Amino acid sequence: MSIIRTVNLSKRYDKLVAIDSLNLEIKEGEVFGLLGPNGAGKTTVIHMLATLLKPSSGSSFVNGFDVRKQSGDVRRSIGIVFQEPSSDDILTGYENLRLHAMMYGVPGDLAKKRMDELLDIVDLTDRKDDLVKKYSGGMRRRLELARGLLHRPKILFLDEPTLGLDPQSREHIWRYITKMVKEENITVILTTHYMEEADMLCDRVGIIDRGKIVVLDSPSKLKKVVGGDLVRLRISKPNLKKVRKLDFVKNVNFDDSMVTLKVMDANIHLQEILNVIGLVESIEMRSPTLNDVFLHYTGRQIREEAPEGGFYERVATHRAGR
Repeated sequence: MSIIRTVNLSKRYDKLVAIDSLNLEIKEGEVFGLLGPNGAGKTTVIHMLATLLKPSSGSSFVNGFDVRKQSGDVRRSIGIVFQEPSSDDILTGYENLRLHAMMYGVPGDLAKKRMDELLDIVDLTDRKDDLVKKYSGGMRRRLELARGLLHRPKILFLDEPTLGLDPQSREHIWRYITKMVKEENITVILTTHYMEEADMLCDRVGIIDRGKIVVLDSPSKLKKVVGGDLVRLRISKPNLKKVRKLDFVKNVNFDDSMVTLKVMDANIHLQEILNVIGLVESIEMRSPTLNDVFLHYTGRQIREEAPEGGFYERVATHRAGR
């Protein structure tokens, strides 16, 4: 059963097409990732599905509710952790959570239990009575993750949720989210440009580039499309003619003293490559990643794009009056 569905969902600003005819179905209980560079339109998609940004055309349904016509029902169904800070910095961490619990009608005893549990998960128990304005950026992000989970939403939108977190906090948070997904059938929609995060957590990912989904599947299947292992060799004068004749070498690129090869069973054939390519300064060998998938479909590295808060998101923020 699809808990989120979009039909030709689009967002335009004058001549700029931020999201271009998005058709997407996300299953109940799925962890779905929108993976792409900053500025690709990930945040715009989240904001439209969460009723925070009006689409230019098309339709979308969240938990069975029409996002345009039943926005109140949609909002009661979702939790969201924004990319930008949204907690009240003149309240304490605990007061922020308590206010959120009251707004969503979480009963007192249950609210206290969940607040205590979540504060422990995000390692803020000792700082719960401090004003949020005294929190570091990472602490504030952890508080907002706890707030988004507090009312146990059917759907949880996470917009770059682990930005600014240390590895230990990330591990604790994702362990808890994974547990919630499994035990309570919560659906998670995650936007990220961290390939490792998407690879580890997501059942499926949609790779988004310049407002369009270019490919969508499970991380393992997407990486199989790239095929083979990747071998990078730093060498000033490679013998590429001989390398290209090797049957197990499927692709060869040479740029600025760096040769990148796509090799079937590289661990078996590496010595044969070294025997013919010439004098090598350094070698790196690895399996394909989702960044390689992005490169395969777009011709660019995923981290080559705009910095945080890219062009599409900056326009969206400006036009929405945020």
